[in-house]
Amino acid sequence: MKAFNFHEVKSVKEATKLASNKSTFLAGGMTLIPSMKMRLSSFSDVIDIKEIKELYGIKVKGKSVIIGANTKHADVAASKEVRKAVHSLAGLAEGIGDPQVRNCGTLGGSISNNDPTACYPSACIALDATIHTSSRKVDAENFFTGMFETSLKKGELVTAVEFQIPEKSCYIKFPNPASRYAMVGVYIAKFKKEVRCAVTGAQSVVYRCKEIEKALNNNFSESALDSVSLKSSNLNSDIHASAEYRASLIVSCAQKAVAGSK
Repeated sequence: MKAFNFHEVKSVKEATKLASNKSTFLAGGMTLIPSMKMRLSSFSDVIDIKEIKELYGIKVKGKSVIIGANTKHADVAASKEVRKAVHSLAGLAEGIGDPQVRNCGTLGGSISNNDPTACYPSACIALDATIHTSSRKVDAENFFTGMFETSLKKGELVTAVEFQIPEKSCYIKFPNPASRYAMVGVYIAKFKKEVRCAVTGAQSVVYRCKEIEKALNNNFSESALDSVSLKSSNLNSDIHASAEYRASLIVSCAQKAVAGSK
Protein backbone atom coordinates (compact mmCIF):
# COMPACT_ATOMS: atom_id res chain seq x y z
CA MET A 1 0.00 0.00 0.00
CA LYS A 2 1.35 3.39 -0.98
CA ALA A 3 1.31 6.35 1.41
CA PHE A 4 -1.71 8.65 1.42
CA ASN A 5 -3.29 11.46 3.43
CA PHE A 6 -6.24 10.35 5.58
CA HIS A 7 -9.18 12.67 6.28
CA GLU A 8 -12.15 12.15 8.60
CA VAL A 9 -15.18 14.27 7.71
CA LYS A 10 -18.60 14.81 9.25
CA SER A 11 -20.58 16.36 6.40
CA VAL A 12 -21.17 15.82 2.69
CA LYS A 13 -20.04 19.40 2.05
CA GLU A 14 -16.74 18.79 3.82
CA ALA A 15 -16.21 15.52 1.95
CA THR A 16 -16.80 16.96 -1.51
CA LYS A 17 -14.69 20.02 -0.74
CA LEU A 18 -11.69 17.78 -0.02
CA ALA A 19 -12.25 15.59 -3.07
CA SER A 20 -9.95 15.76 -6.08
CA ASN A 21 -8.92 13.73 -9.11
CA LYS A 22 -6.45 11.83 -6.90
CA SER A 23 -8.72 11.15 -3.92
CA THR A 24 -11.29 8.51 -3.00
CA PHE A 25 -14.09 8.10 -0.48
CA LEU A 26 -13.93 5.38 2.19
CA ALA A 27 -17.13 3.83 3.53
CA GLY A 28 -17.11 0.09 4.27
CA GLY A 29 -13.81 -0.43 2.44
CA MET A 30 -14.66 -3.99 1.36
CA THR A 31 -13.15 -3.47 -2.09
CA LEU A 32 -11.11 -0.30 -1.65
CA ILE A 33 -8.79 -1.52 1.11
CA PRO A 34 -7.82 -4.84 -0.55
CA SER A 35 -7.21 -3.11 -3.89
CA MET A 36 -4.97 -0.52 -2.21
CA LYS A 37 -3.09 -3.21 -0.29
CA MET A 38 -2.36 -5.06 -3.53
CA ARG A 39 -1.44 -1.77 -5.22
CA LEU A 40 -4.14 -2.22 -7.82
CA SER A 41 -5.18 1.33 -6.99
CA SER A 42 -3.59 4.24 -5.18
CA PHE A 43 -4.74 7.69 -4.07
CA SER A 44 -3.13 10.79 -2.64
CA ASP A 45 -6.04 11.28 -0.22
CA VAL A 46 -8.55 8.93 1.38
CA ILE A 47 -11.67 10.65 2.71
CA ASP A 48 -13.43 8.68 5.46
CA ILE A 49 -17.19 9.32 5.23
CA LYS A 50 -18.31 6.90 7.97
CA GLU A 51 -19.09 9.71 10.41
CA ILE A 52 -21.50 11.55 8.11
CA LYS A 53 -24.80 10.94 9.91
CA GLU A 54 -27.00 12.12 7.05
CA LEU A 55 -25.79 9.19 4.91
CA TYR A 56 -27.44 6.63 7.20
CA GLY A 57 -31.03 5.52 7.58
CA ILE A 58 -34.01 3.85 5.97
CA LYS A 59 -37.28 5.61 5.22
CA VAL A 60 -40.47 4.50 3.47
CA LYS A 61 -42.05 7.49 1.79
CA GLY A 62 -45.16 7.11 -0.37
CA LYS A 63 -44.37 4.54 -3.05
CA SER A 64 -40.64 4.44 -2.48
CA VAL A 65 -38.00 3.24 -0.02
CA ILE A 66 -35.11 5.64 0.53
CA ILE A 67 -31.91 4.14 1.93
CA GLY A 68 -28.89 6.19 2.95
CA ALA A 69 -25.64 5.42 1.15
CA ASN A 70 -23.76 4.46 4.33
CA THR A 71 -26.43 1.98 5.44
CA LYS A 72 -24.90 -1.48 5.94
CA HIS A 73 -26.16 -4.55 4.07
CA ALA A 74 -26.98 -6.15 7.43
CA ASP A 75 -29.16 -3.19 8.38
CA VAL A 76 -31.13 -3.44 5.13
CA ALA A 77 -31.56 -7.17 5.65
CA ALA A 78 -32.82 -6.68 9.22
CA SER A 79 -35.09 -3.71 8.49
CA LYS A 80 -38.78 -4.39 9.18
CA GLU A 81 -39.66 -1.41 6.98
CA VAL A 82 -37.75 -2.82 4.00
CA ARG A 83 -39.15 -6.33 4.49
CA LYS A 84 -42.70 -4.97 4.55
CA ALA A 85 -42.29 -2.63 1.57
CA VAL A 86 -39.91 -4.65 -0.67
CA HIS A 87 -39.28 -8.06 0.84
CA SER A 88 -36.97 -9.04 -2.00
CA LEU A 89 -34.60 -6.15 -1.30
CA ALA A 90 -34.07 -7.32 2.28
CA GLY A 91 -33.53 -10.84 0.96
CA LEU A 92 -30.93 -9.62 -1.52
CA ALA A 93 -29.01 -7.81 1.24
CA GLU A 94 -29.16 -10.90 3.43
CA GLY A 95 -27.42 -12.97 0.74
CA ILE A 96 -24.49 -10.65 0.08
CA GLY A 97 -21.05 -12.07 0.91
CA ASP A 98 -20.51 -13.24 4.48
CA PRO A 99 -21.30 -11.72 7.92
CA GLN A 100 -18.18 -9.53 7.86
CA VAL A 101 -19.06 -8.08 4.46
CA ARG A 102 -22.72 -7.56 5.43
CA ASN A 103 -21.78 -5.76 8.63
CA CYS A 104 -19.16 -3.50 7.01
CA GLY A 105 -20.18 -3.09 3.38
CA THR A 106 -22.52 -0.27 2.40
CA LEU A 107 -25.16 0.29 -0.26
CA GLY A 108 -23.46 3.40 -1.61
CA GLY A 109 -20.08 1.72 -1.75
CA SER A 110 -21.46 -1.28 -3.60
CA ILE A 111 -23.14 0.65 -6.39
CA SER A 112 -20.29 3.17 -6.69
CA ASN A 113 -17.83 0.31 -7.18
CA ASN A 114 -20.23 -1.36 -9.66
CA ASP A 115 -18.68 -4.79 -9.70
CA PRO A 116 -20.26 -6.63 -12.67
CA THR A 117 -21.19 -9.53 -10.37
CA ALA A 118 -22.57 -7.45 -7.47
CA CYS A 119 -26.18 -7.81 -6.36
CA TYR A 120 -27.31 -4.25 -5.56
CA PRO A 121 -27.04 -2.88 -9.14
CA SER A 122 -29.72 -5.38 -10.21
CA ALA A 123 -32.02 -4.09 -7.46
CA CYS A 124 -31.46 -0.52 -8.61
CA ILE A 125 -32.38 -1.38 -12.20
CA ALA A 126 -35.31 -3.68 -11.45
CA LEU A 127 -36.82 -1.37 -8.83
CA ASP A 128 -36.48 1.69 -11.10
CA ALA A 129 -34.29 3.41 -8.54
CA THR A 130 -33.07 6.99 -8.45
CA ILE A 131 -29.52 7.52 -7.24
CA HIS A 132 -29.19 10.65 -5.08
CA THR A 133 -25.75 12.22 -5.11
CA SER A 134 -24.13 15.28 -3.56
CA SER A 135 -25.09 17.33 -6.63
CA ARG A 136 -27.97 15.67 -8.52
CA LYS A 137 -30.34 12.73 -9.00
CA VAL A 138 -29.59 10.01 -11.57
CA ASP A 139 -31.88 7.29 -12.95
CA ALA A 140 -30.35 3.89 -12.22
CA GLU A 141 -30.37 2.95 -15.91
CA ASN A 142 -28.07 5.90 -16.60
CA PHE A 143 -25.89 5.34 -13.54
CA PHE A 144 -24.19 2.01 -14.36
CA THR A 145 -22.13 2.64 -17.48
CA GLY A 146 -19.60 -0.22 -17.70
CA MET A 147 -17.41 -2.67 -15.79
CA PHE A 148 -16.52 -0.93 -12.51
CA GLU A 149 -17.72 2.32 -14.10
CA THR A 150 -20.58 4.68 -13.23
CA SER A 151 -21.72 8.12 -14.30
CA LEU A 152 -20.35 9.62 -11.07
CA LYS A 153 -18.15 12.64 -11.67
CA LYS A 154 -14.91 13.28 -9.81
CA GLY A 155 -15.69 14.31 -6.26
CA GLU A 156 -19.37 13.36 -6.56
CA LEU A 157 -20.68 11.29 -3.67
CA VAL A 158 -23.69 8.95 -3.55
CA THR A 159 -25.89 10.04 -0.64
CA ALA A 160 -28.96 7.77 -0.94
CA VAL A 161 -30.84 5.39 -3.21
CA GLU A 162 -34.59 5.71 -3.74
CA PHE A 163 -36.21 2.41 -4.74
CA GLN A 164 -39.75 2.22 -6.14
CA ILE A 165 -42.09 -0.23 -4.38
CA PRO A 166 -43.39 -2.89 -6.79
CA GLU A 167 -46.55 -5.00 -6.59
CA LYS A 168 -44.42 -8.15 -6.51
CA SER A 169 -40.71 -8.88 -6.72
CA CYS A 170 -38.02 -11.46 -6.10
CA TYR A 171 -34.24 -11.77 -6.50
CA ILE A 172 -32.64 -15.12 -7.30
CA LYS A 173 -28.86 -15.50 -7.29
CA PHE A 174 -26.73 -18.40 -8.49
CA PRO A 175 -23.63 -17.63 -6.42
CA ASN A 176 -20.01 -18.50 -6.89
CA PRO A 177 -19.48 -20.89 -3.95
CA ALA A 178 -16.24 -19.18 -2.89
CA SER A 179 -16.87 -15.45 -3.31
CA ARG A 180 -20.69 -15.46 -3.03
CA TYR A 181 -20.75 -13.00 -5.92
CA ALA A 182 -23.36 -13.74 -8.57
CA MET A 183 -22.38 -15.98 -11.45
CA VAL A 184 -25.88 -14.97 -12.49
CA GLY A 185 -28.41 -12.95 -10.50
CA VAL A 186 -31.92 -12.14 -11.75
CA TYR A 187 -34.19 -9.54 -10.13
CA ILE A 188 -37.84 -9.54 -11.25
CA ALA A 189 -40.14 -6.67 -10.26
CA LYS A 190 -43.79 -6.43 -11.29
CA PHE A 191 -45.26 -2.94 -11.36
CA LYS A 192 -48.76 -1.89 -12.35
CA LYS A 193 -47.72 -0.92 -15.89
CA GLU A 194 -44.68 -3.11 -16.54
CA VAL A 195 -42.44 -5.96 -15.48
CA ARG A 196 -38.74 -5.20 -15.10
CA CYS A 197 -36.00 -7.84 -15.21
CA ALA A 198 -32.44 -6.94 -14.25
CA VAL A 199 -29.53 -9.36 -14.71
CA THR A 200 -26.16 -9.20 -13.00
CA GLY A 201 -23.09 -11.41 -13.36
CA ALA A 202 -23.80 -12.32 -16.99
CA GLN A 203 -22.26 -9.36 -18.84
CA SER A 204 -19.68 -6.68 -18.08
CA VAL A 205 -22.39 -4.53 -16.51
CA VAL A 206 -25.89 -5.04 -15.11
CA TYR A 207 -28.64 -4.86 -17.75
CA ARG A 208 -32.36 -5.29 -18.41
CA CYS A 209 -33.37 -8.50 -20.18
CA LYS A 210 -35.98 -7.39 -22.71
CA GLU A 211 -36.85 -10.94 -23.84
CA ILE A 212 -37.87 -11.96 -20.33
CA GLU A 213 -39.69 -8.69 -19.74
CA LYS A 214 -41.71 -9.09 -22.94
CA ALA A 215 -42.78 -12.61 -22.02
CA LEU A 216 -43.77 -11.66 -18.47
CA ASN A 217 -45.62 -8.52 -19.54
CA ASN A 218 -47.91 -10.77 -21.56
CA ASN A 219 -48.24 -13.42 -18.87
CA PHE A 220 -46.66 -13.16 -15.42
CA SER A 221 -46.06 -16.85 -14.83
CA GLU A 222 -43.23 -19.38 -14.88
CA SER A 223 -44.68 -21.06 -17.96
CA ALA A 224 -44.43 -17.82 -19.93
CA LEU A 225 -40.65 -18.31 -19.91
CA ASP A 226 -40.68 -21.93 -21.10
CA SER A 227 -40.17 -20.88 -24.70
CA VAL A 228 -37.64 -18.11 -24.01
CA SER A 229 -34.19 -18.88 -25.39
CA LEU A 230 -31.47 -16.28 -24.89
CA LYS A 231 -28.46 -15.72 -27.14
CA SER A 232 -25.14 -16.43 -25.46
CA SER A 233 -22.85 -14.52 -27.82
CA ASN A 234 -22.81 -11.40 -25.61
CA LEU A 235 -22.54 -13.16 -22.25
CA ASN A 236 -19.50 -13.75 -20.04
CA SER A 237 -17.64 -17.04 -20.33
CA ASP A 238 -14.99 -18.06 -17.79
CA ILE A 239 -13.70 -20.94 -15.67
CA HIS A 240 -16.86 -20.82 -13.55
CA ALA A 241 -19.49 -20.94 -16.29
CA SER A 242 -19.68 -20.86 -20.07
CA ALA A 243 -21.75 -18.25 -21.88
CA GLU A 244 -24.24 -20.93 -22.89
CA TYR A 245 -24.62 -22.08 -19.28
CA ARG A 246 -25.18 -18.49 -18.13
CA ALA A 247 -27.89 -18.03 -20.78
CA SER A 248 -29.66 -21.07 -19.39
CA LEU A 249 -29.18 -19.87 -15.80
CA ILE A 250 -30.77 -16.51 -16.56
CA VAL A 251 -34.01 -18.16 -17.70
CA SER A 252 -34.12 -20.69 -14.86
CA CYS A 253 -33.37 -17.99 -12.26
CA ALA A 254 -36.09 -15.80 -13.78
CA GLN A 255 -38.60 -18.64 -13.49
CA LYS A 256 -37.69 -19.13 -9.83
CA ALA A 257 -37.98 -15.37 -9.27
CA VAL A 258 -41.48 -15.31 -10.77
CA ALA A 259 -42.49 -18.28 -8.61
CA GLY A 260 -41.06 -16.60 -5.49
CA SER A 261 -42.46 -13.12 -6.14
CA LYS A 262 -44.52 -11.59 -3.37
